[in-house]
Amino acid sequence: MDTHPTNLGNEFVDDPTALDLEHPLPFDHYNVNDALPQPLSTHGDEDPNLEPYEGMEFDSEQAARIFYNSYARRIGFSTRVSVYQRSRRDGSIICRQIVCSREGFRRDAGQHKSKRQRTVTRVGCKAQITVKKQTSGKWAVSKLVKEHNHELVPPDKVHCLRSHRHVSGPARSLIDTLQAAGMGPSGVMSVLIKESGGINNVGFTKVDCQNYMSSSRQRTLGSGGQVVFDYLKRMQTEDPAFFCAVQGDFGNSNGNIFWADAHSRMNYNHFGDTVTFDTTYRTNRYRVPFAPFTGWNHHGQPVLFGCALLLNESESSFVWLFQTWLAAMSGRHPVSITTDQDRIIRAAVAQVFPETRHRFCKWNVFREAQERLSDVYHSHPTFEAEFQRCINLTEAVDEFESCWESLLIRYNLRDNEWLQSMYNARQHWVPIYLRDTFFGEMSITQRSDSVNSYFDGYINASTNAQNLIKQYEKAVLSRYEKEVKADYDTLNNAPALRTPSPMEKQAANLYTKKIFIKFQEELVETLAYPATAIDDTGLEVMYRVAKFGEDHTSHFVKFDVFRKKASCSCQMFEFCGIICKHVLSVFRVANVLTLPSHYILKRWTRNAKSGVEVADCTVELPSNTQESYAARYDNLCLEVMRLVEEGTESIHIFNVTMDALHEAAQKVAFAKKHDSAVKKKCSSNSGLHLPSGSEDAEKKIQELSLELEDASRRCEGYRTKLLAVLKDMEEQKLKISVKVQNVRLILKD
Repeated sequence: MDTHPTNLGNEFVDDPTALDLEHPLPFDHYNVNDALPQPLSTHGDEDPNLEPYEGMEFDSEQAARIFYNSYARRIGFSTRVSVYQRSRRDGSIICRQIVCSREGFRRDAGQHKSKRQRTVTRVGCKAQITVKKQTSGKWAVSKLVKEHNHELVPPDKVHCLRSHRHVSGPARSLIDTLQAAGMGPSGVMSVLIKESGGINNVGFTKVDCQNYMSSSRQRTLGSGGQVVFDYLKRMQTEDPAFFCAVQGDFGNSNGNIFWADAHSRMNYNHFGDTVTFDTTYRTNRYRVPFAPFTGWNHHGQPVLFGCALLLNESESSFVWLFQTWLAAMSGRHPVSITTDQDRIIRAAVAQVFPETRHRFCKWNVFREAQERLSDVYHSHPTFEAEFQRCINLTEAVDEFESCWESLLIRYNLRDNEWLQSMYNARQHWVPIYLRDTFFGEMSITQRSDSVNSYFDGYINASTNAQNLIKQYEKAVLSRYEKEVKADYDTLNNAPALRTPSPMEKQAANLYTKKIFIKFQEELVETLAYPATAIDDTGLEVMYRVAKFGEDHTSHFVKFDVFRKKASCSCQMFEFCGIICKHVLSVFRVANVLTLPSHYILKRWTRNAKSGVEVADCTVELPSNTQESYAARYDNLCLEVMRLVEEGTESIHIFNVTMDALHEAAQKVAFAKKHDSAVKKKCSSNSGLHLPSGSEDAEKKIQELSLELEDASRRCEGYRTKLLAVLKDMEEQKLKISVKVQNVRLILKD
């Protein structure tokens, strides 16, 4: 047995379910080191952390593992996860040690010793990193040992190490496509070597390729597949708006699957302007190939648009998935979509979403850069910082072009085919080229474009098909509860205003709380950003806006005085949907006191979901809401629920509410009788045939009568619920009173 953990305390134990970076899992798992979530730098984007150090913070334990394995690839060693420590309070993991794969020594197998002499892989190397969970929820490096007691592997051999040897997501897609065309392992490997620019860049061997192709023929969900299909069948029965599709026969355990519940489809109606197709499973060695479609709601929270299980990753499978998803979303194309840069996914997106702006996940590009340019990373430690600075911090196209050219010259990379291919596709992943399109993120350089983590904490590398649906439902419920809480906070916790500006007060009443805080930050910063008119000769005035004392970082705003429209060179509004400090500074100078309506995106407001779902489509409420049955029904529900909430505050208010409901029920009954009498009178009007207008009126009366009956039944239902709530409150009050009396008696004694 190879494992030999170091005991770091009574709470440390071996983790049998932990991701073992040294010993690859079967091919239905997916490798961790294809992804590279970035550590939280204490110095910001301007000084990326290339080396681990004590105190470095990460969003999660998984992010720490991935970062350290990426670092190991650059240095030339393999990693594995070691011991962990659990919390005595809730049993969750609060500390994790990640070590060099050559840590410890092999244990003596005793009488069960194998006859075959095994290669010595453990030499007692002390190199390791220990991360601990902080009260903030972040994970910080608490211990770091960099020194190794063995030779490190050169860059051209590092792909042979266990934790770096894998069939990546893009490679799997290409293999699936070539295999479907009838090509064998040798031919497939030849294509991969050519595409990668050499065998050292493939990342795995021909044996790995053969094993993957063999396993793909039998790739299924296993016994857990029945759990998934049972869920789909049950949801189809329970929810008429539930959508699901299987590529092949329903019940076929090796076909691709897609589903979207009614809530996901409704979410897309409101927030489907930007979409992320999250294929983390392909890079994080998941047990199930789970790929959700996600976006952002009006609170800036992840929101779900549907899920897929992809057992086949050929181009035709991705085309089928995107077409199926689009059909479930009523055929409405998003403004933008973010995926990884896999060539096969790119081809499928271009075919199904020809008018949608396609963005590659930027951090997946950085991850691939570490693999493709491993020799450069190893021999030039400053390259990564300069590369990321060129991508993230350039403010203009000319600046990026100049910076990119300088990198190629400085590091002699003009002939690098991969860099040339990424430069050719720069409009798809370099932020400066994407600013003119809406992606719904709070800043142009924010790190979260790597993954829209809707299922973070629920579905991960250890989740199998057996418990996938259970974890999926938990995540959906949790996200719904968080949205409800954010709605409550927005409505009941008014944000503090920081200026006397009427625009700030207007925004506080329009936006959700989180979006308002972002707007407020921009508004307050205008005090340090004076706007100076530099050209006012035409219908539009050009302003230069720069932070006080920093004129070298100016932005330019073109302002149409009559239409109150402005365009800023930073393009924050186009990208985020929130107006920037530069335009707000111009508004202050131009005496624009309130936000013009064209700068208020409904998707960020409190009323973002005020549309009505009819036949799986969103429509705005008509100007006369009494003309819409759905609107009347919705308004009645809202009013009654408000009564339920307010009517239980005290006995007096409850009695008043009940009296009002009784009175309303009587009026409804009277109105029903009156409508019924009118109906009879009209129908017996001298035996004459009613004109078309009268027939319409009769039909409307019938509809109103049915609605009134339904409203009456609902009033009675709410009355019953109110009584139950009151009874429960009285019981709780009595119990508390008894406890208080007991305590008083004890204190007297």
